[in-house]
Amino acid sequence: MKKIGKLCVITDTVIQKKYSHAEIARMAIKGGADMIQFRDKQMSTSDLINTAYEIKKICSKSNVTFIINDRVDVTMIVDADGVHLGNDDIPVEEARKLLGKDKIIGKTYHKLRARQKKRKEEADYFGFGHIFPTNSKVKTTRPIGLNDLKQSVLLRGVPLLAIGGITIDNASSVMETGVHGIAVIAGVIKTDDPVQSVRTLKKIVYGK
Repeated sequence: MKKIGKLCVITDTVIQKKYSHAEIARMAIKGGADMIQFRDKQMSTSDLINTAYEIKKICSKSNVTFIINDRVDVTMIVDADGVHLGNDDIPVEEARKLLGKDKIIGKTYHKLRARQKKRKEEADYFGFGHIFPTNSKVKTTRPIGLNDLKQSVLLRGVPLLAIGGITIDNASSVMETGVHGIAVIAGVIKTDDPVQSVRTLKKIVYGK
């Protein structure tokens, strides 16, 4: 299984139109991201597959972990490193049957609750959020905040990637909770210099 990165950049062409998914992946990797999540809920399946192949090539050259959002089928077709599942997607245990033990399975996680007991119900990591207000995705709930994030880090038995409104200005406070890492969208792709933004975030995440 590929490593679960500490600095994940999620591609998005809805909140910005300047960069393609592949261009975002290249810039993120140049800046030092160690995981890329390809997310597009509007593309046709054919276009998803073609774009996923393109991003996979970019990630493979730098040995960066490549995750596909939602789509287990596309993950299997392009042989990506893993998939990230939302609450309305295929259950984790069913995805595991299809993908096998060597693929990473991430899961969206919104609520503070005790650790699940059955390993088959666990993902390899959880994307926990939204931590702060964000415009990257329509939200019907209030931000979770740092206190619940910190408590969840203590309760969960798998790595947590904090997501939602994370920027250079607040990333340090997020990492201080003990979280495994962060997933960033607008905090990279809507900045004036995405590459430099990732470089700065990497220093914060890795403490260097």
